[in-house]
Amino acid sequence: MAKITNMGLSDYKIELLRDVSITVGGKNSSNIVDLLLGKSNVNEFIIAKKLVLTINQTRNILYKLSDEGLVSFIRKKDKKKGWYTYFWTFNEERAFLLLKKNLFIEITQLENQLKSREEKRYYICKQCNIEVTEETALLHDFICPECGEVYELQDNSKSIKDINLNINKIKLKLKEVESELEVIGGKKEKKIKKEAIRFAKEKKDTRNMNRAKTIANKKKVIKNKKITKNKKKKLTEKKAPKKKGKNIKKK
Repeated sequence: MAKITNMGLSDYKIELLRDVSITVGGKNSSNIVDLLLGKSNVNEFIIAKKLVLTINQTRNILYKLSDEGLVSFIRKKDKKKGWYTYFWTFNEERAFLLLKKNLFIEITQLENQLKSREEKRYYICKQCNIEVTEETALLHDFICPECGEVYELQDNSKSIKDINLNINKIKLKLKEVESELEVIGGKKEKKIKKEAIRFAKEKKDTRNMNRAKTIANKKKVIKNKKITKNKKKKLTEKKAPKKKGKNIKKK
């Protein structure tokens, strides 16, 4: 099957994500990266169709990736048929974090090998092309137990050079991964700030709206009190008996 390319991202970056996905989910998972990268909530039936795999084969790969957090899903129930359909999203940051972890492990293993090559001596049977440690060679009196030839001291200089080259290559890859994580972190930080500003604005708008409501309610209460007071005053005046003036006879 031809590779599905994602034109929005660098080829090297996509290759890094394919590598870590293959490690987790097998060879077909590299194509899943191409399908999901930069998108969200992709229908699993579309994924299966483009991969030319059954839905069960596709889900099997996706579940493996999901176990490591490389993909996430939401599911929706078909109201007519009653079954669930899954929609998948690739977690770019989690993929790079896993790749970073794996690269650290590789570097540590190679550095241990380098240390061993620099500090220890190794012997080789050129007839069988078998390399052994000095301890193993000594155990067999420097005689190969397979063919009876004498072990020869191995020159470690080429092995040391090769290991150093591999360490440097992996360190360059690690630097690229860390750079990508910084970019993702920057994007997340911007998104968080944007959401914080939006939330603060919404909160301010809500506060202003509540303040306006409170002022309006207070005005309404004051107005109602005045109306009630005026009504009571009028009612009192209406009920009160009128005072009659006394008739005084003039003499």
